[in-house]
Amino acid sequence: MVVPGELNEVGVMTYNVLGPAALEYLPCQYGSSRLTFRGPKRQLDDPYIVFLGGNQTYGKFIEKPFPLRVEHQTGITSVNLGQPNAGLDVFAGDVTVAEMARQARVCVIEVLGAANMSNRFYKVHPRRNDRFLGAAPQLRHLYPDVDFTAFHFTGHMLQHLYHLDAERFAVVRRTLQRVWVQRMRRLCKKLGGKIVLLWMARDTVPDQWAGGPGEGPAFVCRDMLEALGEVACVTVEAPWSTQARAQGTSGMVFTSFEKGAASLLAGPEAHCDAAEILRPVLDDLV
Repeated sequence: MVVPGELNEVGVMTYNVLGPAALEYLPCQYGSSRLTFRGPKRQLDDPYIVFLGGNQTYGKFIEKPFPLRVEHQTGITSVNLGQPNAGLDVFAGDVTVAEMARQARVCVIEVLGAANMSNRFYKVHPRRNDRFLGAAPQLRHLYPDVDFTAFHFTGHMLQHLYHLDAERFAVVRRTLQRVWVQRMRRLCKKLGGKIVLLWMARDTVPDQWAGGPGEGPAFVCRDMLEALGEVACVTVEAPWSTQARAQGTSGMVFTSFEKGAASLLAGPEAHCDAAEILRPVLDDLV
């Protein structure tokens, strides 16, 4: 059965195939949060590790994402609070998420890009952070030649601005990088406890970011992560291995309409690697 889905990043309607090929994410909720998380829902009476992040943490198209693998390896409950296409804003304003993180033995935060968050140039949806809501006067002044009503997604909008004028775009990028560090520091302090930052991307952490959004956590570079040393216990780097890159979408579960999206995300091998890299770090902190 094929049903209408939603507009993608270039404004084209996508369609969803409902059938045996789709992965069951067992959606659940916690406390008063308006967010829907990947299940099965966990009991919070016993010690647990909480995981915050985007598509990688959520485990889009993955039967056993790395939080679940960590649970199997350590024997400690893993609470997966990942959100598809998340930015920092979706977690910063959620009281339930903050409470759960404060009560956890350790909080693992996937390093998210700096594109999907509200700032002085534009606003994003408070829960679906990849959704572009509108440009601020500062951005319209910087790009008077752009019709911002044509954009529905931040990624599409930022790619357009970069290709239109890389020099003007550098002003936007520097602002996003500065805001990201401030907001990430504020989020870590709000969550409290033992914070582990996880870089899980196709490539290693770049020393500098000079271009457009690109792949990986957009605009985040090594200096930005090092600036969080006072609020995070450790930063764990888990770039995709050669084997994970070669695996492609093998072992992932998706419909024919989702193949393009699946090809951009980590496969089972990368999730297995991330869990293995995290395990000794978490053993020391729990």
